Amino acid sequence: MNKILFALSFLFTLAACGESATPPAAPDMSAAETPAAEETQTETERLNAWFDEKYEEQLNFSPIGMTFQGIKDRYGEIDDMSVEAENAQVEWMRQSVEEMQREFDYDALTQEAQTSWDIWTYQYEQAARAAEFQYNGLVFEQMNGAQGFLPTFLISFHNVADVSDYEAFVSRLSESGRALDQLIERAEESAERGVITPGFALEKVIDQSQNVITGAPFTDGDDSAIWAAAKTNLATLVDAGQLEQPDADALLERTETALTQDFGPAFERVVAWAESEMDKVPDVSTGLVSQPNGEAYYEFRLANQTTTDLTADEIHEIGLADVARLRGEMEAVKDSTGFDGTLQEFFVMLRETRDDERFYYPNNDEGRQAYIDDATAAIENIKAQLPNYFATLPQADLVVRRVEAFREQDGAPQHYYPGTPDGSRPGVYYAHLSDMNAMPKSEMEVIAYHEGLPGHHMQISIAQELEDMPRFRTQAGFTAYSEGWGLYSERLASEMPDTYEDPYSQFGRLTSEMWRAIRLVVDTGLHSKGWTEQEAIDYFAANSSVPLAAITTEVQRYIVMPAQATSYKIGMIKILELRETAREALGDDFDIREFHDTILLGGAMPLHLLERRVNQWIDEVQARS
Repeated sequence: MNKILFALSFLFTLAACGESATPPAAPDMSAAETPAAEETQTETERLNAWFDEKYEEQLNFSPIGMTFQGIKDRYGEIDDMSVEAENAQVEWMRQSVEEMQREFDYDALTQEAQTSWDIWTYQYEQAARAAEFQYNGLVFEQMNGAQGFLPTFLISFHNVADVSDYEAFVSRLSESGRALDQLIERAEESAERGVITPGFALEKVIDQSQNVITGAPFTDGDDSAIWAAAKTNLATLVDAGQLEQPDADALLERTETALTQDFGPAFERVVAWAESEMDKVPDVSTGLVSQPNGEAYYEFRLANQTTTDLTADEIHEIGLADVARLRGEMEAVKDSTGFDGTLQEFFVMLRETRDDERFYYPNNDEGRQAYIDDATAAIENIKAQLPNYFATLPQADLVVRRVEAFREQDGAPQHYYPGTPDGSRPGVYYAHLSDMNAMPKSEMEVIAYHEGLPGHHMQISIAQELEDMPRFRTQAGFTAYSEGWGLYSERLASEMPDTYEDPYSQFGRLTSEMWRAIRLVVDTGLHSKGWTEQEAIDYFAANSSVPLAAITTEVQRYIVMPAQATSYKIGMIKILELRETAREALGDDFDIREFHDTILLGGAMPLHLLERRVNQWIDEVQARS
């Protein structure tokens, strides 16, 4: 999945993944009412220039966000994580929308510019709605908490090319302490309002935090990951002749001070907070039904994550129907293998036959490297097929890496981090490889397509490389769109030659799609119908061959990230519906390469705006035919 970036101080993630009030529909203008082409072009150019100016202002709220885009302004700072800062950003967005409505004429814009207008407005409306629930979400949890994100960011994304970059690195170590303290304050307020973090999440927060500050210079033993990264960066500068050794030694002392006086103590305070919350943990973990204002918060999260107005009951029923369909397809593949038993017995066989090299990699370093090699090979293989399905291909590189040890979790899902828009840093497909028994070979290929090509890497890289598009559109993120595209890519790959060549890989693809169908049932079950964690695990296990360790990790993810898991299937269903609509409307004029350009060349957007975009493309093709 495309990892929800903690980087933008909660706000940009919330604003970019939501469902607004109904945006303006595309105007139905007669020829007499259509503005002159020159006026339309002028108004569009004015608005696009305004968007770029405003996006620069907006990005300035997040030094971390700048770094993710390869910008080194405010390079020594960490975002302000306070509630006051979040409210200030929402107010800034409100004023920007009012200014846009005051200064520009929607009806005098091109269709693309109208979409930009709608998305900009949409993002504000979602941010304002999210602010109503700013104490409902969990601040520290095992998936996206700052205790895992901040060290990952500093080690893997803060690039040190010269001495000033390293000094900014040291500054950010100290700033991380301040940011964590702000987040602890938010977490304390949420807890006082009755929002209780599950015990499993608290345990993992404690483990992750302690892993970060275990080893030198915090404790005896080998170097901690952050200390090793600091030493490596300094050694590189010395080797490059940018720094004399005595100066490097002095900088290392400053680094140690920042780590031991600011960075490390803040992680200790996170641990202390999590330990203090343990006595509040209920015996049985459930979803938002047990939280104050949980029903309203879940309704908001469903709309926010799916960009639809589907209710929890409707999504639950869609999931049940899809699970039934996929079980039928799984039965057919199971039969093709010659297995003599029920589908449930086939699940158990795949889940438990760990000594068979057809199904699992060795649980050692050789097996971990084999996974990385095979995932890389699958991505390289599909590259040859892409020009037959896509008119536009990404320029950015992609690498497969193991998750850093301090945040790695057995059975946790793989994820993708985008590269920089200028290509200086590649996109990264991260895999959790600490327990290879939770990484079935049958699912390796489908995950590579989802996270890499033609999935997240293609979609996000193409968006970032768009020209003649307001910059905020190239960076927009909507979960239903991006994860819907990732899941659609798994299906699309099955339509290409030389993929899923054995029945177990085919079963792996179905397992992945079933995984997302199960999510519709389980997420709504947990947060709307009162299912317990164990009931959700039991339902998952009854309908999938996914290893039990991975199932448990998944269900715990759904508990701490309400509704996010529903976005995948809802987005995929919409993209498939739009493709079928276009195919039926255009007949022989349907071109899959043009269709994919239509989906991808506008960047991420809410599903109803994507549907409008596809309908506009259909009209254009019919007009030129």
